[in-house]
Amino acid sequence: MLFSSQPFLLFFLPLCLIVYYTFAASYAARITVLTVASIGFYAWWDPRFVPLLAGMIVMTWSVVRIQAALPRAWILVVGVALNLSVLGLFKYVNFFAENILDAAGVAHEPWNIILPLGISFFTFQQVSYLIDRWRGNAPTYGLIEYAAFVSFFPQLIAGPIVRHNQLIGQFADSPWRDGLAEQVSRGLVLFTLGLLKKVFFADELAPIADAGFDAVAAGQVISFGESWLATLAYTLQLYFDFSAYSDMAIGLGAMFGLSLPLNFDAPYRALDIRAFWRRWHMTLSSFLRDYVYIPLGGNRGSLVRTYGTVMATMLLCGLWHGAGWTFIAWGALHGAAICINRTWSRGVWRLPPVIAWLLTMFFVIAGWVLFRAESFHVAASFLTAMSGFAGFQAAGVDLDDIGYVFIGALFAVAGPTNVAVSKKPDLFKRRFAIAAACGLFLVTLRVGQGRGLEFIYFQF
Repeated sequence: MLFSSQPFLLFFLPLCLIVYYTFAASYAARITVLTVASIGFYAWWDPRFVPLLAGMIVMTWSVVRIQAALPRAWILVVGVALNLSVLGLFKYVNFFAENILDAAGVAHEPWNIILPLGISFFTFQQVSYLIDRWRGNAPTYGLIEYAAFVSFFPQLIAGPIVRHNQLIGQFADSPWRDGLAEQVSRGLVLFTLGLLKKVFFADELAPIADAGFDAVAAGQVISFGESWLATLAYTLQLYFDFSAYSDMAIGLGAMFGLSLPLNFDAPYRALDIRAFWRRWHMTLSSFLRDYVYIPLGGNRGSLVRTYGTVMATMLLCGLWHGAGWTFIAWGALHGAAICINRTWSRGVWRLPPVIAWLLTMFFVIAGWVLFRAESFHVAASFLTAMSGFAGFQAAGVDLDDIGYVFIGALFAVAGPTNVAVSKKPDLFKRRFAIAAACGLFLVTLRVGQGRGLEFIYFQF
């Protein structure tokens, strides 16, 4: 079920909180409640994949237990390989089979493999735990607390990518500790702000973006104005949609007395591409840094080797997002930009902040076209329209859509983040409580109209 759905808002979440705090005095009971609720949440989407999730949890936990009894590093390597193999089977096997067979001149009939929801996220969580164990930085855990960590429903489907040491240690803290009321209240406010961002921004921008991209995918030629409007709408939709999910996940965690890591920090204010990646999908960026970039050598070798490591890391980043050459090319594009930025930063000349921001945003926005397009041909056609080579006419542009995109851009670039608002010291004044209650009420009414859309990152 979606966070932005009436079954979740009116039934699942209140019931989970009531049962959780009813049994909060018992560590084992409250962890069991979290695990059962999370498995139930996952089963709501598709019960066929519950055995897969449970099996991967038990398998990874068992590998660590075996390694604890028989200290051999290769056992953990096997665990990592098994997790990545499952991910590869469901997400990449058709992609690789198609490319291998095409190279051999054989047509590939795609296998009907359904991608389990959230598999990229919970696979990376478990891989990070196994690697930390190999490094000597992770203890063994009980099965129920490890299962609660991997399956914790606020972050199960689309992150943040939470590491074992960021969450499991918090399970031992009594939910009834001092300051809980404030934490739950701030969590509820953050959750509500995320809902508002999703329902009234991301979901409203989606039709504007889809109209342009669907038209080009259908072979139509769109105008300069239409191409820019659709691209800016998608740029904002993607940010509002994914950051809204992260806001809601963090807010939900707080409502259970648990802190989840920040995942977005106003990325469209970045003045260079490296700053963008320090602000966008921060838990994925830190995962790739700690488990790919640094192990491959980081910046410890020559400049050429460092740039090679950057490219390898960003190629993996692109592939993680989707089994397609457009995603790989998008990752390579960002890798090349990071290398160029590193070279530029070695010089003494700095661009004025406004120019640096504009260049960064032009690059990011153009990259999102490749990220969103179904093929290189669609991306090329779209970028051609954006460049003005097809003319600068503004036909087909709706003034209301322009206004909506403009308002969204103001919030994304100049407005405070939801996390910052939820941490304001004067949040507990009556007017804020009334505003939050009205916001939650409006969202509940809106999603009851059947307007809720799935989160974009569910497909990854």
